[in-house]
Amino acid sequence: TVEGLDGLTWDIGPAVSLFSFDPEIPGITMVRFHSDLKRSATQKVKVTLSPERLSKVKDSLVAEAFAVADNQLRTALEDADAVREAKGKTLAELPSPRTLQQDGSLSLVRASDWCSGFFPGNLWLMYEYSGDPFWKEKAKEYTAALEGQKRNKGTHDLGFMMGCSFGQGQRLEPSETYKDILLETARSLASRYNSRIGCIRSWDFNADRWKFPVIIDNMMNLELLFWATKASGDSTYYRIAVSHADKTMGNHFREDGSSWHVVDYDPATGQARLKQTHQGFADGSAWARGQAWGLYGFTMCYRETGDLRYLKQAEKIASFIFSNPNLPEDKVPYWDYDDPAISGGGSVPRDASAAAITASALYELSQYSTDGERYFTLAEEILRNLKESYSLTGGAGHGFLLRSSTGSKPQDIEVDVPLVYADYYYLEALLRRERYGR
Repeated sequence: TVEGLDGLTWDIGPAVSLFSFDPEIPGITMVRFHSDLKRSATQKVKVTLSPERLSKVKDSLVAEAFAVADNQLRTALEDADAVREAKGKTLAELPSPRTLQQDGSLSLVRASDWCSGFFPGNLWLMYEYSGDPFWKEKAKEYTAALEGQKRNKGTHDLGFMMGCSFGQGQRLEPSETYKDILLETARSLASRYNSRIGCIRSWDFNADRWKFPVIIDNMMNLELLFWATKASGDSTYYRIAVSHADKTMGNHFREDGSSWHVVDYDPATGQARLKQTHQGFADGSAWARGQAWGLYGFTMCYRETGDLRYLKQAEKIASFIFSNPNLPEDKVPYWDYDDPAISGGGSVPRDASAAAITASALYELSQYSTDGERYFTLAEEILRNLKESYSLTGGAGHGFLLRSSTGSKPQDIEVDVPLVYADYYYLEALLRRERYGR
C-alpha cells in the first residue's frame, strides 16, 4: 500500500529497465507506482510491502506481459516518431506501425491501410489495463489521425481500422464525437453490401478474376455493424451482419470445419462461383489465420445474437484446429495447416498472429460453451507459450510485442516478422484472461 499520494497507477512485472543498456533481471518482480507530485512541495510517502501478496503477484502472467508491453510500446512510439521525422512526414500522413521491413527497419503505413487501427487499439488496451493517462492521451492522438477513413467506401476493413481505434475509444471513453464517427463508418461499410448475394464485398482488386469476392476475414468487421444498431436503433446494420454471417457459414466451410479463404459470388445470380485462396498454400488448404478469423467471428456473432448456430460453428472450427495433426505442440500454428513441408521436415514459418487471435476467441468462447473449461485451458496454454517463447523484450523489434507472424507467404510478404495485429489480439487475450480468470 502507498499513503500520501493521489491518483496512483500501478505497474507490476519483471525487472525491465526503461533504458536499453540495462539488462533484464530474470526471476525478479518489480512493483512500480506512479503519481504526479506537487511542484516545489514537500510530500511524505509511506510504502508498505506485503511479502505474502507479492509472492502471488509474482506469478501473474498478465501483469508480467503488460509490464513488458509498457516498455515495448514506449519504444514503438519513440521509433515511429523518428521514422516520421527522417521521412519528413506527419502523424496524419504516416500514423501507424505495421511490421518490420526486410532490413529490420520499422514500417509505418497510411491511415487507409487495413492495419492502421491496430496500433491505436494497442494504446487503448494499455490504458484499459494500466489506467495511466499517458496511454489514453497517446491513444486519442493516434486514433484522431484515422478520422478521415469514416467515409472510405473502398474497403471492407473498416471494422479493423475504425473499430479497433475509435471503437475501443468509445468503449473506454464514450463521446458523441466518437459515436458519430463510428456510425458514419458503419454506413460506409454497409454501402458494400449486396442484398442479392447477402454479403459485404471484400476486395475490389483482381476484377478479371473475381466478380464479388468475400473473404473469411470479413467476419471480423461485423462487430461494428452490430454495435451500430445498438447505438442508432437502426436494425439495418444488424440484418446485414446476420445475413453476411449466414452466407459465410453456408458457403465458406468444409465438412471438417475448416474454411476456404475466398468465396467469389456471381452478382447476377447471388450464387457462389469460385472457392479459392489468396494467402493460403492452396485453394483446398486451411490457411491458419483464416481459421482464427472464423473462430473469433462466429464467437462474436453468438455474443451479439444468441443464435446457437453460431456457437456450434465456433465450436466446430475449434475442433478442427485442435484435432489437427499438424498443430505444433506449443499450439502456435504453422502459417497453413496443409503446407506439405510440415511433414517433409522443411522449415515452415509460424503465425503468432493466428495464435493470438485464437487465444482471444477461446477466452470468450469459454464463457458460452458447455466445453468452456477446455477452451479456457487451451487459451491459457497458447497465451503462456506466446509470452514465454515469442515475446520481444528490452526494446527489440522497434517495440513490437510478438515475433514470428506471417502475413502472406505465397506473395513472400511479411514472413516470420512481427505484425501489429498479432500484438493487438495478444493484448486483448491478456485482458480477457484477466476478466474471465478462474
